[in-house]
Amino acid sequence: MKAPLLHVESVAQPISGTVTDEAGAPLPGATVIVKGTTKGTTTDADGKFVIDADAGAMLEISFVGYAAKEVPVNAQSSIVVKLIPDLSQLNEVVVVGYGTQKRSDITGAISSINSESFNRGVVTNPGELLQGKLAGVSIAANSGEPGAAQDIIIRGIGSLRSGTQPLYVVDGFLLDNSATGVPTNPLNFINPNDIESIDVLKDASATAVYGSRASNGVVVITTKKGKGKPQMTLSASTAISSIANKIKVFDADAFRREVVATGGTLQDFGANTDWQDELTQRGVSNTINLSMSGASSENFSYFTSVGYQDQEGILKNSRLKRYSGKLNLNQKAFNGRFNIDYNLTASRTENLRPDIISTMSDMLNLNPTIPPYTNGQPTLLNTNALNPLARYDLFSDKAISNRILANISPSIEILDGLTYKLNFGVDYSATNRNQQYKPFPAVINESDISNGVLDAAVSANTNQLVENTLTYNWNRDVHSVTLLAGHSFQKFLDETRITTYRGFANNNIEPIYQDHTSTTVFPTAVNSEAIQNELQSFFGRVNYVYADKYMFTGTFRADGSSKFGQNNRYGYFPSFALGWNISNEDFLKNSFFNNLKLRASWGQTGNQEIPSKITKASYLEQRLQTGAGSVSTYPVDTDATALEGYPYGIIFTRLANPDLKWEVSTQVDLGIDFTVFNSRLSGTLDYFNKKSSNILLEVVPIDPVEPTSTYWTNIPDMEIHNDGLELTLNYNSDPKRDFSYRIGGNLTYIRNKVQNSPYAVLATGAAQGSGQSGATINGYINNQPLGAFYMYQFDGINPDNGQNAFRDTNGDGVILDNDRLVVGSAIPKLIYGYNLNFKYKAFDLGLNFNGVAGNKVYNHTTMTLFNRAQLAKSNNTTDFAIQYPDEELSNANVVSTRYLENGSFLRLNNATLAYNLNLTGKKLQNAFQRVSLTLTGQNLFVISNYSGFDPEVNTGSASGGIQTFGIDRFTYPRARTFLLGLNVTF
Repeated sequence: MKAPLLHVESVAQPISGTVTDEAGAPLPGATVIVKGTTKGTTTDADGKFVIDADAGAMLEISFVGYAAKEVPVNAQSSIVVKLIPDLSQLNEVVVVGYGTQKRSDITGAISSINSESFNRGVVTNPGELLQGKLAGVSIAANSGEPGAAQDIIIRGIGSLRSGTQPLYVVDGFLLDNSATGVPTNPLNFINPNDIESIDVLKDASATAVYGSRASNGVVVITTKKGKGKPQMTLSASTAISSIANKIKVFDADAFRREVVATGGTLQDFGANTDWQDELTQRGVSNTINLSMSGASSENFSYFTSVGYQDQEGILKNSRLKRYSGKLNLNQKAFNGRFNIDYNLTASRTENLRPDIISTMSDMLNLNPTIPPYTNGQPTLLNTNALNPLARYDLFSDKAISNRILANISPSIEILDGLTYKLNFGVDYSATNRNQQYKPFPAVINESDISNGVLDAAVSANTNQLVENTLTYNWNRDVHSVTLLAGHSFQKFLDETRITTYRGFANNNIEPIYQDHTSTTVFPTAVNSEAIQNELQSFFGRVNYVYADKYMFTGTFRADGSSKFGQNNRYGYFPSFALGWNISNEDFLKNSFFNNLKLRASWGQTGNQEIPSKITKASYLEQRLQTGAGSVSTYPVDTDATALEGYPYGIIFTRLANPDLKWEVSTQVDLGIDFTVFNSRLSGTLDYFNKKSSNILLEVVPIDPVEPTSTYWTNIPDMEIHNDGLELTLNYNSDPKRDFSYRIGGNLTYIRNKVQNSPYAVLATGAAQGSGQSGATINGYINNQPLGAFYMYQFDGINPDNGQNAFRDTNGDGVILDNDRLVVGSAIPKLIYGYNLNFKYKAFDLGLNFNGVAGNKVYNHTTMTLFNRAQLAKSNNTTDFAIQYPDEELSNANVVSTRYLENGSFLRLNNATLAYNLNLTGKKLQNAFQRVSLTLTGQNLFVISNYSGFDPEVNTGSASGGIQTFGIDRFTYPRARTFLLGLNVTF
């Protein structure tokens, strides 16, 4: 009889060890975790560690820039672990449409950036994290307002009127780019501190799986997930902002002298006021974020955070507040075959805005001899003007938006390699915006100010998504196949109601809190609308890799949109791509190339960003009115002499067009990825050629006898071409030395033009102000770029009459519209950015630059304000107004190259100096994992010849629904910011 086996429990014992690099040098700060537990530690300055582990446990060791390694304990009491460099990041996992891939297997053009490389400072939305970081991606803020909207352009502009915004995908949820009722950037609801990485899909091979909304590229945002041992991170910062650049208007002494020299009547009130100083402030911003994350086991992980940001603008009454919460959970069961991901983002955003256009006009144009205050109160101006200091007390524009983005994604591995996944989610936002003027009877010529006004807007957006996908992974010997098939259904509902009230008691109570009863004198006006759209899609993709050398990707998507008519409701978008890992070939095994890959792709994507219902007929009810009213109806009784004889009638306002087709973007990409010098230097070079066809546009009928004044159509044969080169280079020194550095940069050269347009010119960029009715600044014509400036060539002032002299380009002896010509483009030909990062022991210094070249900016502010006629009226100007002594005061402000300036610039976007406290050997080591202090400067300098506040600007007004670019009209100035931050992990 055998003796029973004794069961002995495994007891954790202290295990000591050393982590070194490939040369045997110690690696301080390496992470050591007992696999499947929350136990973890880091190596000290000598690369040593001590951790409690069972005899049968597995240790996971990792260090930035090195391949992670798993080491079994096997009853050892002392372990030496050697890590191998992994600077090429070939095994990096990149998020692609509906899945992930190893970087080495990717055939498309995808640029990625993680949180360690994001731009630092006061950041309110994902776009600000990326500016200057990625080749082929142009990001320009429209103004310096907190959370301002941005023009994000990936590989050029591909549409006349649909906007430039790419498709945003947050944790697998496809956002809608519709306005949410907040007057600033709709992505401000995302706390940048919660973002782990951003992948930008640029070519059609990468984007085609998203089909109808991917023609402008795709930005995939992945938020942080729980991993490793439980930890808490607290970050807090305070920042101070001030106006970065002032416009050099006349001071009081120069103003007095120049008004008289101009022949004007000087109104001298005896002061010396700098209105740019009076109407700006030092903005104070505070941010605090707290997160908790970890993985309590292999089957459960979590990340949760709360955040608060209060950003004060450099104009008074300018503020953005955001309260945010984030919860990401992952639960696994059945040995990992059943998996649930849950993502929740909740935010409350409060936007307070001044009357920007009026404030900017006053800031630059007000008489500098007027004292800002008289007897402690804002000085009263004439009855048709309002002291802007009083406006700050009278006017407010406040929008409060609450938004929830939530999705749950359960998946189950049905058979080995075959996984079904459901993605169900909703994006809901509700916004209340109130713009109001308290009554101010002293201003008698502006009714809204003298009587008070309130515009109350209520909007709600609902975006529902249901997706079902099947993924099959098959690996045999040298073959690897991944198949994806899916169905997606998305439903959108946007609702808006705007109510306008006028006439309030002058009792210092805000109109929003007063009586809103409609009266005969001041009737209430209500405008409301609701728009519903649906999008259904079927898609598939195959990825094949042979021997880690040869790769093929094929994608197909069919999209059906309710925006299109019955005859062309569905659009079909295929793509194909090939890749060759040359460095895995035998003939390159021992070469200086650590990695060398060629890529080639072709594909199509779609564009459905058009107004809803335009394929359906629309009618308007009209009735003959007395006077200059409608004449759209006819009398039933031909002898009728009274209004009753003219009943209500129906007229067309839009004709049905069931044949309207999808706008299609076709793109070819050729790329090469490489790493050399022991993976120290890495780079990517891409050539792309993108063509947009079936261009959608609202046009005027050729035949004057039509039931409607305009109609929507696909312009036959018209195309928009973009082609260019992208180059990215990064160099990393030895990271284990006391002093190490990283240098990186990217450069994009791009050409853009319109071809085969049947129109002589498509005009947009409406000029504003007195005498500018019908005048436009941008004009798009054949073989010229979108963003082109189309105007008269200014040749100075005619000495005979003191009026503008313009070039007679066609030689007919008169200056007419046909003398206008393309004189430049708002779209840069060259976009670049570079970064320098230095590390010495506990100190880190990072510098990030970005710039553009080859573009123009139209200074509409100068055209409106800085002229001799304004100066003669005792309004302030710059010396631009007096550069032509013979110019007559009656000379008109005409759209011309007189106001067109070079828009090229180089900016030090941000610089950050960080100090990481050394906790090794200190009592704090048991309480804190990491403590760092940071000092960040944003927009520290700009090298530019532009005379306005900043050359990075776009505040023009579109005309006919066609996009406008590069116009600076009373733009909110940009700030220079200094931030002090603390980051603690414990």
